[in-house]
Amino acid sequence: MRWQGGRRGGNIDDRRGVGGGAMAGGGIGVVILAAIGYLVFDIDPATTTQLASQFGGVGVSEGRRGSPADQAGAFVDVIGANIDDVWSTRIQGYVPPTVTLYEQGTPTGCGFGQSAMGPFYCPADRHVYLDLSFWAQLETELGASSADFARAYVIAQEYGHHIQTVTGLSAQVRSAQQRASGQAEANRYSVALELQADCYAGVWARNAAAASNGEVALEAGDLEAGMQTASAIGDDTLQRRQGGQVQPEGFTHGTSAQRVEWLRRGYEAGDPAACDTFQAL
Repeated sequence: MRWQGGRRGGNIDDRRGVGGGAMAGGGIGVVILAAIGYLVFDIDPATTTQLASQFGGVGVSEGRRGSPADQAGAFVDVIGANIDDVWSTRIQGYVPPTVTLYEQGTPTGCGFGQSAMGPFYCPADRHVYLDLSFWAQLETELGASSADFARAYVIAQEYGHHIQTVTGLSAQVRSAQQRASGQAEANRYSVALELQADCYAGVWARNAAAASNGEVALEAGDLEAGMQTASAIGDDTLQRRQGGQVQPEGFTHGTSAQRVEWLRRGYEAGDPAACDTFQAL
């Protein structure tokens, strides 16, 4: 994937190495696969609020603002800026989220965030939270691709939740979940929300080059690398990795096949109108 010549947005809140909340000991912090299985790529604000009550205060801290000097941070900055450039042409009055880079744990508007949760978007403060050590966990423990686009897909998927928030869809889904007849029905709404974010990631990927005059663009094999990662984090695959039986009623993000399919659909269409994952509900 080409990205080094892309525009830097500087919309990074870099809390790495500046404190802001060390990881609390015990429990969820050491059960990485279990946490990822339920919370990979997204987080329920109610869950993080509960964590905050366990681990201490929820006061939101600020790190260094701007463009990180290191390559890993620069990658996130460039990809985020390109995603913003794509969505600003699709949504009138689009306001980008802030991307917060942190290590181990940090206060958020949704409670205390931990790296074991994976990347997540907090609608309360409209930040995407990312501990860069997650890439190694994703690749070595879950079998995801190490290609740059595979990581960019993860970032773009979280931005998809920002799109759902600014368009009001997330609030509609929460309301529908509250009216659901049970947890299984509520989970189906969660799956549709996640698959739509996968599709939105594909929409971004298709339009990345046009939005950057070719400075941010997929190359041969990149889409396949993204699909490999999407497949690695499907609910059914994660349940099997944890040694349990596949239980569809417990799905919150969709199967591996579904995640691959919606990423592909978004990329092929290049249009968010193709991302109606709620039609079948």
